[in-house]
Amino acid sequence: METPQLSHLLLPLLLLSATIAATTAERCNPDDKKVLLQIKQAFNNPYLLASWKSDTDCCTDWYQVECDSTTNRIISLTIFSGDLSGQIPPIVGSLPYLQTLELRDLSDVSGPIPTSISRLTNLKMLRLGFLNLTGTIPPTLANLSALTFLELSSNDLTGSIPASLSNLRNLDAIRLDGNQLTGKIPDSFGSFTGKVPDLYLSNNQLSGTIPSTLGNLDFAVLDFSNNKLTGEASFLFGKNKALEQMDLSHNLLEFDFSKLEFPAGLTNLDVNQNKIYGSLPGGLTALNLQLLNVSYNNLCGQIPTGGKLQSFDQSSYSNNRCLCGAPLPACN
Repeated sequence: METPQLSHLLLPLLLLSATIAATTAERCNPDDKKVLLQIKQAFNNPYLLASWKSDTDCCTDWYQVECDSTTNRIISLTIFSGDLSGQIPPIVGSLPYLQTLELRDLSDVSGPIPTSISRLTNLKMLRLGFLNLTGTIPPTLANLSALTFLELSSNDLTGSIPASLSNLRNLDAIRLDGNQLTGKIPDSFGSFTGKVPDLYLSNNQLSGTIPSTLGNLDFAVLDFSNNKLTGEASFLFGKNKALEQMDLSHNLLEFDFSKLEFPAGLTNLDVNQNKIYGSLPGGLTALNLQLLNVSYNNLCGQIPTGGKLQSFDQSSYSNNRCLCGAPLPACN
C-alpha cells in the first residue's frame, strides 16, 4: 500500500511523463506519410528526398513538404532543381489537403500529367515547369476550382488546350508556354467566368485565328509569340483596356495598325515578324513604353515624334515596307 507521501511524489512525475509524451508525439498524419513514402519510392529513393524517413516526423524533419499548423496535414509539396528521375506517380492525388504542388527544373521527370491531380480540390498553385512531361493537358484540371496559378511551361506537352480551363474562376495566370501544343486558342478563353488571368501561350504550334471573344475581356498580359496564328488581332487593343504587356511576335497576323488605340498602362508591345500593315498611330507617343518592337512587318509612313518612340534603336522599326523617320532614315 502506497503511503500518501509517495503518492504525492508520483503525481508530478506522471504529469511530467505525460507532458513529454505529448510534446514528442509525431505530428505527421500517417496517411500523408504513407503517400509521401510511396512518392519517394516511385522516384527510386533519390538523395534529394533523403530526409524522408519512415522513423522521422514529416512535419518537423522532412524537407520539401509543409504541414498545416492546425490540422498537421500536408499542404505543400515543393521540389526544385536536383537529381530526380521518373514519372510523377498517380498517388500524388492522394494528398487531399495539398494547396501547393511544385515540381520545377527537373529535366529527368517525364511521362504524362497524372489525372489524379484533378482530385486535389484544395490546390491553389500547380507548377510543373521545366520538366520533360509528355502527353496532353488533362481537361479535368478544370476541377481544381481553388487554383490561382497554373504553370505547365517548358515541357513537351502535345494536343490542344482544353477549353474547360476557362472554368477556373480564381486564376491569376496560365502558363502553357514552351510546349508543342497545337490547334486553336479556345473560344472559351474569351469568357473566363471569374478573374481574367494573364495568358502565356508562347513557343507552341498554335494556329488559326485568335478568337474575337478575347476582345471582350480585360487581360493585363497576353503572350502569344512564336506560334502560327493568322488573321486579325486589333480587337485585343483599346483605349479602355487593362493591357500592360502584349507580345504577338513571330506569327502570321495580318491587320491594320493605323487606327489602333492603346491603353495608358501599356508598357511592353512586341509585334515583330508578322504581316501587319498601315502606319504607326500617334497614340504611341503618349505611352510610357519600356519595350517596343514593330520590325519585320509591312508598315509604312513616318514614325511619330515624341514620347519614348525615338529612344528605341533602329532594330525596333527595321525591315518594314516603307517606315521612315527617326531613328530610321528621314522620309523622302
